[in-house]
Amino acid sequence: MYAAILAGGVGTRLWPRSRQNQPKQFSDIVGSGRTMIQATADRIHGLVEPTELFVITGEPYAALVAYQLPAVPVTQIIAEPSGRNTGPAIGLACVHIHQRDPNAIVAFLHSDHVILDKVAFCTALQRAQAGAEAGYIVTLGIEPTFPHTGFGYIKRGIAVTDLATNENPSTDELTIYTVEQFLEKPDRATAESFLEQGGYYWNGGIFVCRVDVMLAEFKRQLPELALGLEQIGAALSRDDETSATVLAEVWPSLPNISIDHGIMERAQSVATVPLLAGWNDVGSWDALEAILAQDETLNFVARGQVIPIESYGNIIYTDKELVALIGVENLVVVDTGDTLLIGHKQQMQKVKQVVEQLRAQGRSELL
Repeated sequence: MYAAILAGGVGTRLWPRSRQNQPKQFSDIVGSGRTMIQATADRIHGLVEPTELFVITGEPYAALVAYQLPAVPVTQIIAEPSGRNTGPAIGLACVHIHQRDPNAIVAFLHSDHVILDKVAFCTALQRAQAGAEAGYIVTLGIEPTFPHTGFGYIKRGIAVTDLATNENPSTDELTIYTVEQFLEKPDRATAESFLEQGGYYWNGGIFVCRVDVMLAEFKRQLPELALGLEQIGAALSRDDETSATVLAEVWPSLPNISIDHGIMERAQSVATVPLLAGWNDVGSWDALEAILAQDETLNFVARGQVIPIESYGNIIYTDKELVALIGVENLVVVDTGDTLLIGHKQQMQKVKQVVEQLRAQGRSELL
């Protein structure tokens, strides 16, 4: 099995650690000792060889990928000329991998996800691989742990193994279900009803498929994008200079569209494998509360030394020698040396407003 890691985002909600020159995937956000992209590659080690691992990133980050993932051949670090959403990014990965192996099965992963249970994750990927071999695009359905309103949901259908007989599937392995529907981000009441009913999963954007199946879906659903990908793919068999020129010319004309809206929601054969593996997309600083264990002082320390005096439930990430807290609760404290962020955990979605103000002020050195 091949893998393609998507590593092109900036992650503004994790400012000031995540910045344009070093987005969150290239930083150790959770204090594990490995950056997020390194952890992504680590967790599939043994399932996917480095020679079968591709990384899709922005041109400014290609050298950073090569530095942090030295085992990945530089020819497998694919640089997008500009960000055009996950549809073109995944299509670009597909044409590169298809040239290597037209029958390849590929797992598409994100460089900025935290997954605590590596064994459960790899088991789900292997089960998804079996579905991909049968021609399905198999998405991993994240088992919801609370009624989250910030994620899209997947509604499962019947078990794939039951299609002919309607018998109960084997309990010895993860069941592959058809996908009945992809649902947009719900309100609180709707999300609660999903959990009460069961059979609904968070859509984490992780999926496994045959590369030829995905390219066929591009051709069926997004013919304009498919035509551009064919031009890019044809140039790959020529010299590097020609390939780079064609990519630069074609790329800006491709539709800016997500893989979910462009392909997954109307794909012909989509299935899902449930995943319960401590998944988190670490979209903002408050997400660390679900990942980190509280220390003996009842705080969540991702990085640095902390002396808390009558201070509880705080999330701390600091590059400084020491942070002292006195009489505060439920704060996020992030100190990156040149910038200090302090805010309530429940207000972390407003970090984007700080970034917007800095951009309006022309403070590019802090972005």
